[in-house]
Amino acid sequence: MEKTLFEKYGGFSKISKIVLTFYDRMLEDDDVGPFFDDVDLPKLIDHQTQFISALMGGPATFSDDRIERAHRNMNIEHHHFDRLKEIVAETLADFDVAPADIEIVLEGFEHRRVLLVEKPNVD
Repeated sequence: MEKTLFEKYGGFSKISKIVLTFYDRMLEDDDVGPFFDDVDLPKLIDHQTQFISALMGGPATFSDDRIERAHRNMNIEHHHFDRLKEIVAETLADFDVAPADIEIVLEGFEHRRVLLVEKPNVD
């Protein structure tokens, strides 16, 4: 039986290290860093570890409804989301995640773009 990406890359312990590095980079980024100014980072890191684990076939689950509620009224625009994906890809690559596997994770993020990015007000 083929391993999930979660198993292939070391489970929760490795994914939590990836997520910690990811948030270090996010916080330092001028574009997306300000989104995290007043956030409970330990809680966020735990949630993101579960989310990435779920994207990689791990035992964690994360509902789209929960994601949408958490990001409501944050004024996230497409360029912010694109930058997030760049940082995810760079971080995964630094942890020796194969390019094809990075694409699988990025597809999981892209699938949820509509839940995070503000819809323009149409009058």
